[in-house]
Amino acid sequence: MRYSQQREKIKEIMYNTNSHPTADWIFEMVQRSIPNISLGTVYRNLKQLTENGDIRTLKDGDVIRYDGNLHRHDHLLCTQCNNVYDIDILPKDLDIKAQTQFNFDVSNVSLTIEGICQNH
Repeated sequence: MRYSQQREKIKEIMYNTNSHPTADWIFEMVQRSIPNISLGTVYRNLKQLTENGDIRTLKDGDVIRYDGNLHRHDHLLCTQCNNVYDIDILPKDLDIKAQTQFNFDVSNVSLTIEGICQNH
């Protein structure tokens, strides 16, 4: 993949936030440094970064969120404010157990617990 100023800025933003932003939020942040960037360019770069393993995507109903935390972790999703929080709750060997017990080729393990956060 060739170097791209836009892609590098998106990576920088993703690696420096603990939130799990949407493409629109990322677009707004990138526009502060690169005012003439288009939303389409942001989407294309987010797709490339995801395919390259530089960021992850989370599906929140019909909304796609992006996660710059590449360490194995799980999530809490507040159904009132839609904030997503990183947590570490699943056993680290869950993928191995699933592979051996169910003869299942595991490509990813993630858990999202939905509820209401303490701010509500």
